[in-house]
Amino acid sequence: MSLLAVKQLTKSYQAGKTAVNNLSFELKKGECLGIVGESGCGKSTLARCLLRIEPIDSGSIYFKNEAIEQLNEHQLHPYRKNIQIVLQNPAAALNPKLKIKDSLIDPYAQYSRKLNLSHFSYSSRDAFVKQLLEAVELPSGIANQYPHELSGGQRQRVTIARAISIEPELIVLDEPTASLDVISQGAVLTLLTELRETLNLSYLFISHDLAAVSQMSQRIMVMKEGKIVDQFIRDHLFGEERHPYTKELISIF
Repeated sequence: MSLLAVKQLTKSYQAGKTAVNNLSFELKKGECLGIVGESGCGKSTLARCLLRIEPIDSGSIYFKNEAIEQLNEHQLHPYRKNIQIVLQNPAAALNPKLKIKDSLIDPYAQYSRKLNLSHFSYSSRDAFVKQLLEAVELPSGIANQYPHELSGGQRQRVTIARAISIEPELIVLDEPTASLDVISQGAVLTLLTELRETLNLSYLFISHDLAAVSQMSQRIMVMKEGKIVDQFIRDHLFGEERHPYTKELISIF
C-alpha cells in the first residue's frame, strides 16, 4: 500500500505560471523518494501543496488511502501529526526567542493527547528533550541554548529532532542540506539515513543536488518546469534510457 499517492496535481499562481503541472506519483512506506530539479522547477511548491500549506487547483492527494486535499483544518490535525517537514534554512525554521528545549517540546505539546510514541518516552520534559538530542547526535547541554548560539549543522539537527519528536510516518525534506558546508552536509545525510532505518520513517527528499538525492533515495524523479520528466530506481541513474535533462544533471554532478 502506498503511504502517499498524488494524482494529477496542478497548482498555478495568479501571474499565470503553472508551478506544478499534472503530477502523479506514489511513495511507499519506509521508502525515500527523491525529487531533483533546478531552482524554480516547482519542487518547493509541490512540498507546500502536499503539506496543505497552499491550496491546489486540481488533482488529489491521498495519505494512507484517505483523500486529504479537501479536508478542513480540524480534519487535517491527525494528518499534520503524521507528516512533518525539514526546510532549507534552519535559522528561519527556529524561533530565535525560544531556547532549543522549548522548540523541541512544542510539537509534543500540540499533539500529546493523541500520541502513542514507541521510540521515545515522556517521563519528564527534560528527559524527552535529552532523548531527542541524543537521537540526532547532539549534546544535552544544547537544550538551554538559543538558535543563534549553534552552528548551521547543529541547528539543522535540531529541526530534524523536532520533526521526529512526534514520530511521524513521513518527513518532507526540502533542500535540507543546501545551506550547510560540505562536511555538515555529509553528516546530516548520514544521520537522516540512520533515522529512517531506526524509526521506520518515509522521506520525500527534495533537492537540486543530484548527488545528495542519489545517495539518499531508492527511487528518483526528475522535475522540470512543473512536470516529472523522468523517474527510475537509483541503480538506473546512468542508464542510456534516461531523459536528456537527467543526463544534463548527471553531467554536472
